Amino acid sequence: MDMRTRLSTALKTAMKEKDAARLSTLRLISAAIKDRDIALRGEGNDAGVSDADVLGILEKMVKQRKESARAFDEGGRVEMAEKERAEIIVIGDFLPRQLGDDEVSKAIDDAISASGAESIRDMGKVMGALKSKYTGQIDFGAVGPRVKEKLA
Repeated sequence: MDMRTRLSTALKTAMKEKDAARLSTLRLISAAIKDRDIALRGEGNDAGVSDADVLGILEKMVKQRKESARAFDEGGRVEMAEKERAEIIVIGDFLPRQLGDDEVSKAIDDAISASGAESIRDMGKVMGALKSKYTGQIDFGAVGPRVKEKLA
C-alpha cells in the first residue's frame, strides 16, 4: 500500500473514532503533501510526490517537532512540548523502522565502499547513497559526523 493510501485510511479511521489529536496531525501531514504536490506542478511535474518524497516530508516534520518540543521544554511550556511529542508518535507510525546502531554502522560502511569514497571530499557521495537507500530509517543529522569520522 502506498503512503497516500495509508494516510487516507488512517485519516478516515481517526475521523470515525473521533480521535481529535491524531486527526489534527494527520491533516497536517496531508496538507504538507498537498503543498509539495502544488509546488511540483508549478515545476512541470504533474505526477506529484513519490513515496520517497513523502518520507522526506515526514522526516522533516519529525525534526521540526523535536526542535519545537526542546524549545518548549526550555521555555517551561511542558504541555506544548507533550503535544509536539504526541505528533511525533503519530508521524512515526508512517515512517519505516529506524535502523539500530550496528545497522547504521554497516550501512555507512556499505555506502563508503559502494561510492568509492576515500576522503572527506567524498562525503556528499556517501550521504547521497545513504539518503537514496535509507530515507526514513536513519537520522541523517546524527549520521553525518559518523561518516566524517570514518572518512577522516
